[in-house]
Amino acid sequence: MEHLSEKDRERLALTGLEVEMRNRCGSFFQIDQNVVQTTCMAEGVEMLPIKAALEKYDWVKDYYWKAVPRDKDKYTRYVADQETPQGLVVIAHPGTKIEMPLQACLFLREGPVQHVHNIFIAQEDSEIHIISGCASSWQKEHGAHIGVTEIYVGKGAKVTSTMIHNWNRGIAVFPRSATIVEEGGLFLSNYVCMQPVRKVSMYPTASLVGENAVARFSSIVVATPGSTLDLGSRAILGAEDTSAELVTRAITTGGTIISRGHILGAKDNTRGHIECRGLILKDGIIHAIPEIEGTITGTELSHEAAVGKIARHEIEYLMARGLSEEEATATIIRGFLDVKISGLPAVLQAQIDAAIDKAESGF
Repeated sequence: MEHLSEKDRERLALTGLEVEMRNRCGSFFQIDQNVVQTTCMAEGVEMLPIKAALEKYDWVKDYYWKAVPRDKDKYTRYVADQETPQGLVVIAHPGTKIEMPLQACLFLREGPVQHVHNIFIAQEDSEIHIISGCASSWQKEHGAHIGVTEIYVGKGAKVTSTMIHNWNRGIAVFPRSATIVEEGGLFLSNYVCMQPVRKVSMYPTASLVGENAVARFSSIVVATPGSTLDLGSRAILGAEDTSAELVTRAITTGGTIISRGHILGAKDNTRGHIECRGLILKDGIIHAIPEIEGTITGTELSHEAAVGKIARHEIEYLMARGLSEEEATATIIRGFLDVKISGLPAVLQAQIDAAIDKAESGF
């Protein structure tokens, strides 16, 4: 990565990328359509370019376009039609549990469109954490990123997937992700986007197909002027004793946020909750669409959503204790966004906190 400019290295660092690999046990780095690094030091875990993985293991084909249909929409068809697939396959073999996360960096530098197809497979009783840092060069004014991610959480396995975006004002982004969670599996999904982007369109879905499976989505997003963020998450409680939680913190400083959420309770003893809180700091739109759908008496689903501005009395309360109005406002925003994300290593939480602090300066 020595050939990257200092500005680009700083942008990648804000997505959780660690060049020195001090707190990572594996790394994948794709610039435009070129895979420039794949390395993994963790015993029991493999990181392979998707083309190599499909050639090495016939059974990987059983996971290829299984969770995400290739004809889901025009973006998945675009990825499926590529002659040579690009992206990453992670395989955690049975019983493997790693403490340090793996990192996958997808960097849009020169090409008009970057396409990626990632597959993460956590086999029985394994545990992995994957940090996906997606960014564009500071010089890249226009372009698109289309990413397909299929995640498979085996029996008793745990997958934490953290995605951090750092694009530019002219970049459009279309992630298409789906996860299948088997019996006793745990899936944690974290998403952070706090920098300007033209458009993000995503609606990841977790299907809980085994008893006692759990899924939790946490999102922190900021829409600046000119940005449209159409995002959300969905959980299908398709087995008994499964549960899901969808949590979103959204701020607009002039952009548009459509925050969707859907939980389907289709089996006995299932539970789900959606929480969306939005803060309008300046002109902008936050449209929260929480949906809970129960098809059986044995499911318990709930949601709460709130959108508004900072209450004047909260600012005055802090000003009465010696803070300036700007300091009081920044303190309230900091507290609003301060959602401790489950499963994050402390070093990455610190990086997210730093991103929040930096973003505040632009509010």
